[in-house]
Amino acid sequence: MSEVAPLIEEARACAGLFRLGRDVEAALRMVDLFDRLAPLFEAAPTHQQQQWGALLMETFSRQQLQDWLAVADYLEYELVALMEHCGQ
Repeated sequence: MSEVAPLIEEARACAGLFRLGRDVEAALRMVDLFDRLAPLFEAAPTHQQQQWGALLMETFSRQQLQDWLAVADYLEYELVALMEHCGQ
């Protein structure tokens, strides 16, 4: 779990930026976070890879709609839960 702990904190910080309306900064940090998470999920079991893919699609869909609170929720709750499960 220690390898994902900093990434979990980054996801929560990014979610906070979206909630504060700092969407440009948050979006840049989110892309960086997703780039750093990709190798973790590439090595994960198939069902976790599928959950990761679905989460990415939902998050980007909400971002396109400029639904910043939904993006924040996906990052803080769904992504964190998936990272915690993957890091075990």
